[in-house]
Amino acid sequence: MDSAEVEFLAEKLPITIVPNFSQDKLYLISGDVGPFNPGLPMEVPLWLGINLRQRGRCRLVPPEWMDAEKLAEKKDEESQSKNFTKMPCEHYLVVAQLVLAAAPEDIPNSQQIKTLIKDIWDLRIAKLRSSVAEFIQSEGTRAKLDHLTLIEINTVRPFLPHSLDHLYRFSKNAFSSSLSQTQEFS
Repeated sequence: MDSAEVEFLAEKLPITIVPNFSQDKLYLISGDVGPFNPGLPMEVPLWLGINLRQRGRCRLVPPEWMDAEKLAEKKDEESQSKNFTKMPCEHYLVVAQLVLAAAPEDIPNSQQIKTLIKDIWDLRIAKLRSSVAEFIQSEGTRAKLDHLTLIEINTVRPFLPHSLDHLYRFSKNAFSSSLSQTQEFS
């Protein structure tokens, strides 16, 4: 799965909008949405909310977790924990990037939120890198990946199998050479 596929999955999440137009129900493959009434909040898929916002047809209401105080608490929790903490949204990074790119003026403290999301991402990726390094050094055969998001897993996907394959080859070669040396002395 690449980052475009992760973004596609994130765009299916619901977001609240406040439309500024009237329209009957929209019949979408993913389900019916509407009716749209000006000033009345409603939930739509993220992709639709962003599309409507880009056309000036609504205002986006930020998800509950996209609050500066809550994100600061999550950052502190993440920095104090040795393990990965549960994120408030399974696609927090993608949702934040999409919403902040489409409607920064709809999000209170958007610059601070952008910084906090980046800080949380950096903390989690640093933990992930050290966990992967520890896993490889310990020659582990399996790992437990609690509370990682798809986009985070996607960052290690390209090099982890390649690294493990190289380690396997090194250990196999080392074992064969030590085996051949012991047979020579016997």
